[in-house]
Amino acid sequence: MIQLNNIEKYYANKGVKSYILRHVTTTINKGEFVSIMGPSGAGKSTLLHIIGMLEEPTYGNYYFSGTEVTTLNERKRIEFYRNDIGFVFQAYHLIDEMTVAENIEAPLLYKKIGSAERKNRVAEVLDRFNMVAKKDLFPSQLSGGQQQLVGIARALVARPAIILADEPTGNLQSVQALQIMALFKTLNEEEGITIVQVTHSEANAAYGSRILHLVDGVIKEDALKYE
Repeated sequence: MIQLNNIEKYYANKGVKSYILRHVTTTINKGEFVSIMGPSGAGKSTLLHIIGMLEEPTYGNYYFSGTEVTTLNERKRIEFYRNDIGFVFQAYHLIDEMTVAENIEAPLLYKKIGSAERKNRVAEVLDRFNMVAKKDLFPSQLSGGQQQLVGIARALVARPAIILADEPTGNLQSVQALQIMALFKTLNEEEGITIVQVTHSEANAAYGSRILHLVDGVIKEDALKYE
């Protein structure tokens, strides 16, 4: 599904290269649940953003479902992003002026899905996450855990092939974090959604089946996790 070949990301200043990622080569197969771990500054979020097409690598090749992303123009990359990728952020990134239902609906507007289909999909995820009673509330009226659920519902409503999660429980209390991680595990195991998460938490990483350890922008270990 995802193939990264010798991906590098660096910034050059007066001929000096500051590397964020170096020689990253790995494959993520459909249906995997992969955790990217490493110390602060290791390049974890940058790697996730490259996978999510929010950033471009300086060098290397990235294939998504057989298509070389690094050769696509911006319009094509945006199309891939909207159709196939759901992003869940630590900071939620909900739109304060929109209700819960409107926040969830937003990706469908970008995809130009018809009104009836949008309403059906929004109703479906509201019911699934037990948020029907909160559909007309605004983000400021929700707890952190509820806001993150809205973020996940928004990521799922477009029916993506992969969910990318950047420290998805970083702002949550432990009980809320457990609920979010259990939801990711269910989505992966029961619905076959590929999940790639960046996390500092060993407990969160344990929900997945494979761990990529990044140190100074280099994959130092790529290990399957056995029960």
